[in-house]
Amino acid sequence: MRRSIGSARFAPYLFVLPFIISFLLFYLYPLVSTVIMSFQEVIPGQTHFIGTLNYQRLFNPFMYTAIWNSFRYTVFTILILIPIPILLAVMLNNPHNPANVAFRGALFIPTLVSVVVAGTIIRLLFAGSPSAIVNTVLKPIGVKPVDWLLGGSASAMVLLVGMATWRWTGVNIVYFMSGLQNIPRDLYEAADIDGASAWYKLFRVTVPLLKPTIIFVTTISVFGGFAMFEESYILWAGQSGGGSPNNVGLTMVGYIYLKGFQGGAMGLGSAIGLILLVIVLVVSIVQLNLFGFFRKED
Repeated sequence: MRRSIGSARFAPYLFVLPFIISFLLFYLYPLVSTVIMSFQEVIPGQTHFIGTLNYQRLFNPFMYTAIWNSFRYTVFTILILIPIPILLAVMLNNPHNPANVAFRGALFIPTLVSVVVAGTIIRLLFAGSPSAIVNTVLKPIGVKPVDWLLGGSASAMVLLVGMATWRWTGVNIVYFMSGLQNIPRDLYEAADIDGASAWYKLFRVTVPLLKPTIIFVTTISVFGGFAMFEESYILWAGQSGGGSPNNVGLTMVGYIYLKGFQGGAMGLGSAIGLILLVIVLVVSIVQLNLFGFFRKED
């Protein structure tokens, strides 16, 4: 028996067995259970099928608001967290500047801060009282106190996107700096001989050769944008965006939490989760197709 398990025939299956078991337990089983639960009404001690009633309940203004907010947040974060980290990565990739090592560490430190701590700091900085730090700083230049979190949907969305920018810029810089290491220096030397400017080298050499990294960062940004929950939950005191102005902080995951956990409608929460899965899948396929991921390179 020991000889048969250690043979060349069974060894490959033995090595992939941990992955198969973890996939079945933590990915496939929860997905199948979610699909089944989305057609059920789940209450303590009782479960019964109700057909497509949970999906019919999704046609409401709150669901539309959650989808729109998640989409806006994802687009805004991508528009900021792609070009800015690329520029910073190019600047920090200069080996002749010894201060770049310190800048790399400073830009990466926000990533190590938990969402709870970051959200609490943002709430203190941008509180609506006249004595709040941001309002105190802006008062000498004639800006009246602003209730950043509850004063309007525009300022609330700015805080959400700004918090994401502060926390994740350092991570994306690491990704792009890793991609820059794979670009041959000969291309830059040839461009210098031809008299190319820094901007020309950026858009004609760096960005095209960073395409695989850009695709990867954009894809994970799509996942992260639609999965945003903790930031909104912390900024609006555990209300999952429901206490934000015009429900601007209400996202898809926040809506799942409100209905599935706070509301006790686990079947409805499962239906929302599956809709979110379909939306992310469609957006990812469209984004990868626009980048030419599914087309063969010449």
